[in-house]
Amino acid sequence: MAEISARESNVVSIGSVRRQRANTGGSVKMTAAQRAWLGRGMTQPGGKLPLFDTSGQKVSERTVQSCIRRGWAEPWFDNPLKPDWTVCKITAAGRRALADTA
Repeated sequence: MAEISARESNVVSIGSVRRQRANTGGSVKMTAAQRAWLGRGMTQPGGKLPLFDTSGQKVSERTVQSCIRRGWAEPWFDNPLKPDWTVCKITAAGRRALADTA
Protein backbone atom coordinates (compact mmCIF):
# COMPACT_ATOMS: atom_id res chain seq x y z
CA MET A 1 0.00 0.00 0.00
CA ALA A 2 2.81 2.42 0.80
CA GLU A 3 4.17 1.88 -2.71
CA ILE A 4 0.84 2.95 -4.22
CA SER A 5 0.81 6.08 -2.10
CA ALA A 6 4.30 7.00 -3.28
CA ARG A 7 3.24 6.54 -6.89
CA GLU A 8 0.13 8.62 -6.35
CA SER A 9 2.14 11.42 -4.79
CA ASN A 10 4.55 11.35 -7.75
CA VAL A 11 1.64 11.66 -10.16
CA VAL A 12 0.36 14.69 -8.25
CA SER A 13 3.84 16.26 -8.33
CA ILE A 14 4.20 15.71 -12.07
CA GLY A 15 0.72 17.09 -12.65
CA SER A 16 1.44 20.21 -10.63
CA VAL A 17 4.62 20.83 -12.63
CA ARG A 18 2.64 20.53 -15.85
CA ARG A 19 0.07 22.97 -14.51
CA GLN A 20 2.83 25.42 -13.57
CA ARG A 21 4.32 25.18 -17.06
CA ALA A 22 0.91 25.76 -18.62
CA ASN A 23 0.51 28.91 -16.53
CA THR A 24 2.61 31.31 -18.54
CA GLY A 25 0.69 34.49 -18.16
CA GLY A 26 -0.62 37.21 -15.97
CA SER A 27 -1.23 35.48 -12.64
CA VAL A 28 2.46 34.65 -12.09
CA LYS A 29 4.59 37.73 -11.50
CA MET A 30 8.08 37.71 -12.89
CA THR A 31 10.86 38.88 -10.59
CA ALA A 32 13.35 41.52 -11.70
CA ALA A 33 16.08 38.85 -11.90
CA GLN A 34 13.90 36.59 -14.06
CA ARG A 35 12.93 39.49 -16.32
CA ALA A 36 16.56 40.60 -16.75
CA TRP A 37 17.80 37.07 -17.47
CA LEU A 38 15.05 36.21 -19.93
CA GLY A 39 15.30 39.62 -21.60
CA ARG A 40 18.93 38.99 -22.46
CA GLY A 41 17.87 35.87 -24.38
CA MET A 42 15.60 37.88 -26.66
CA THR A 43 18.54 39.21 -28.69
CA GLN A 44 20.70 36.07 -28.76
CA PRO A 45 20.77 33.55 -31.62
CA GLY A 46 18.34 30.75 -30.86
CA GLY A 47 17.24 32.55 -27.68
CA LYS A 48 20.30 31.34 -25.72
CA LEU A 49 20.21 32.53 -22.14
CA PRO A 50 23.45 33.72 -20.56
CA LEU A 51 25.30 31.81 -17.87
CA PHE A 52 26.52 35.09 -16.33
CA ASP A 53 24.79 38.35 -15.46
CA THR A 54 25.92 41.79 -16.64
CA SER A 55 28.30 42.01 -13.66
CA GLY A 56 30.05 38.77 -14.61
CA GLN A 57 28.48 36.73 -11.81
CA LYS A 58 26.92 33.31 -12.47
CA VAL A 59 23.14 33.59 -12.86
CA SER A 60 21.44 32.21 -9.76
CA GLU A 61 20.42 28.56 -10.07
CA ARG A 62 17.22 29.54 -8.29
CA THR A 63 16.38 31.99 -11.09
CA VAL A 64 17.19 29.40 -13.76
CA GLN A 65 15.14 26.62 -12.13
CA SER A 66 12.13 28.86 -11.41
CA CYS A 67 12.03 29.94 -15.07
CA ILE A 68 12.25 26.32 -16.21
CA ARG A 69 9.42 25.30 -13.84
CA ARG A 70 7.21 28.07 -15.19
CA GLY A 71 7.96 27.10 -18.79
CA TRP A 72 9.72 30.40 -19.59
CA ALA A 73 13.06 28.68 -20.28
CA GLU A 74 14.13 25.19 -21.19
CA PRO A 75 17.40 23.31 -20.97
CA TRP A 76 19.16 23.49 -24.33
CA PHE A 77 22.20 21.25 -24.11
CA ASP A 78 24.68 19.82 -21.61
CA ASN A 79 27.80 21.85 -20.96
CA PRO A 80 30.70 19.36 -21.09
CA LEU A 81 33.09 21.79 -19.38
CA LYS A 82 30.73 22.52 -16.49
CA PRO A 83 28.17 19.70 -16.23
CA ASP A 84 26.57 21.30 -13.15
CA TRP A 85 25.63 24.44 -15.16
CA THR A 86 22.34 24.43 -17.04
CA VAL A 87 22.52 25.98 -20.51
CA CYS A 88 19.04 27.21 -21.43
CA LYS A 89 17.10 29.01 -24.11
CA ILE A 90 14.01 31.15 -23.78
CA THR A 91 10.71 29.54 -24.82
CA ALA A 92 7.76 31.02 -26.68
CA ALA A 93 5.96 31.17 -23.32
CA GLY A 94 8.90 33.13 -21.91
CA ARG A 95 8.70 35.61 -24.78
CA ARG A 96 4.97 36.05 -24.19
CA ALA A 97 5.46 36.50 -20.45
CA LEU A 98 8.10 39.17 -21.08
CA ALA A 99 5.79 40.95 -23.54
CA ASP A 100 3.00 40.85 -20.93
CA THR A 101 5.22 42.56 -18.34
CA ALA A 102 6.39 45.32 -20.71
